[in-house]
Amino acid sequence: MTWALKRQIFYLSILIIFFLIVGFLIISPNFNKAPSCVDGKQNGNETGVDCGGSCSNMCLAQVDPVSVLWARAFKVIPGRYNAVAYLENHNKNAAINKINYRFRFADENNVYIGKREGSTYVPPSGKFAVFEPGIDIGNSIPVYTTFEFTQIPQWVTVSQEKINQLKILVSNINLINEETSPALSAVIKNNSLFVISEMDVIVILYDASHNAISASRTYLNSLAGEKSKEVNFTWPEPMSAKVVTKEIIPLYNIFSVKLK
Repeated sequence: MTWALKRQIFYLSILIIFFLIVGFLIISPNFNKAPSCVDGKQNGNETGVDCGGSCSNMCLAQVDPVSVLWARAFKVIPGRYNAVAYLENHNKNAAINKINYRFRFADENNVYIGKREGSTYVPPSGKFAVFEPGIDIGNSIPVYTTFEFTQIPQWVTVSQEKINQLKILVSNINLINEETSPALSAVIKNNSLFVISEMDVIVILYDASHNAISASRTYLNSLAGEKSKEVNFTWPEPMSAKVVTKEIIPLYNIFSVKLK
C-alpha cells in the first residue's frame, strides 16, 4: 500500500467518524426525550396515549358519555323551527372545548325530512343545551328530532377551584304578552372575577306537566367580572300552552374565560 493511499484512507476515516458523531448528536435527543402529553405514545404516568395521569386530556375510560335527555324542534312561524337538545354532563371536572354534532328531523311517519350540523363545547358537570335556530324544512312538520355527537370527544380536566369561582346568577325573570306576542326578560350576573366572552343564553319554557313548549336564545358578546346585563327574548306567535316554568341556561366555554 502506497503512502498516498494510506493518506487517503486516513482522511476518509476522519470524515466518516465526523459524520457519525454529528449524526449521533442529532439523533440521540430523540431517543432520550422526556415523556410528554403530545408525543403520540403512552409513557410516563399516562393511563392511555397522551391522556390520563398528569396530562390534562382525559382518557375515554375515565369519563361518562354525555346523556341526551331530550331533543325537540319548536315552531317559530309556519315552516321555520328552532331545535334544542337538552343534555347532561355527568363528569364533575371534565369538559370539551369543541365537538361536532348533528340534529336529524323526521315527520309523523318517521320519514327523514332534514338535518342540521354544527359544533359546540361541553361545560363541566351538569345540564346544558344545544340550540340551532331558523331551521327551514319546507312544508314538512318535524315530529321526531334526534341529536348525536359525530366525533370522538376529547375531554379535558378542569380544576375544581375554577368551577367553584365561576358563578352565574339569573334573576328578575319576567314573561309578558304570553297570549299575543310573548316577550321575556331576565338579568344575568357574572358573580366572579373572570371575564366571560361569547355567552349564549338559552330559555326553555315548560307547561304544567313540565313539557317543553318553546325555546329561544340570545347572545352576550362579553360579561365582565361582577357585572350584570339584561337579556331579552321575543316570540312572533302566542304560546301553545300556559307557561308555568321558565328555565334560563347561561352557556360559555370555560376554556375561554380569563381573569380580569
